[in-house]
Amino acid sequence: MRGGAQAHLVEAEDGRFYVVKFRNNPQHRRILVNELIASVFLKYLRIAAPETAIIHLSQEFLDANPEVYIQLGSGRRAVEPGWHFGSLYPGDPERVAVYDFLPDTLLAKVANLAEFLGMLVFDKWTSNADSRQSIFLRARLREWVPNAATHPLRVGFAALMIDHGYLFDGPHWEFADSPIQGLYFRPLVYESVRSLDDFQPWLDQVRYFPEEVVDEAARQIPPAWLEGDEENLERLLERLLQRRKRVAELVGDCRKGRVNPFPHWQ
Repeated sequence: MRGGAQAHLVEAEDGRFYVVKFRNNPQHRRILVNELIASVFLKYLRIAAPETAIIHLSQEFLDANPEVYIQLGSGRRAVEPGWHFGSLYPGDPERVAVYDFLPDTLLAKVANLAEFLGMLVFDKWTSNADSRQSIFLRARLREWVPNAATHPLRVGFAALMIDHGYLFDGPHWEFADSPIQGLYFRPLVYESVRSLDDFQPWLDQVRYFPEEVVDEAARQIPPAWLEGDEENLERLLERLLQRRKRVAELVGDCRKGRVNPFPHWQ
């Protein structure tokens, strides 16, 4: 798969396909921690994202699949056996088409387009150092969009938010805020914004985000992904909770960038 983490598409024993990021990926094992935390938080916020799983790769599997490796310049690094992070691919890749780009005419019809506003709230809170990444698929909307109040058989385009490895400034576990961080590259998703109120209910959901959900995410992290980072993670999550009241300010600061993403915000 594309990307600095060099994820691989793997078919698991449950018959489903996962985009797997390895514990010893070139970006750092903390990337996996960030991804897992994001998956728990986004489920609580009811923002559409792929299901996730902790995937075990045995030495036998790696020996039988020599194409699973990490490329480092002209050399290779073996993938370590053990537990890795998996993001569910939405179906059989030979039968389900997934797009990372839609023309404006189709993008405007995406059923959960407003969730890009919720994702910006989330990305500002978590200091996502990457631009917002998303994929699109055409499917029964009830299956992929938690907030879709549609007929069970209605088919349309849905956006799924992906690639959260660079929350907390990636492996640095810092909060380096910038007006352009976390923005999606397509201006159309922000055309509806007229004021800060358009970012509700997500602003309030983050402002009052339950500490129990943060604790739940931390408990799910395999010990092998931390390796002595336990106290650093605890401090990171404490700082994250302290930032909840700043999120509205951080969203508003997007207007101070070189290009204002919200041209209709008066």
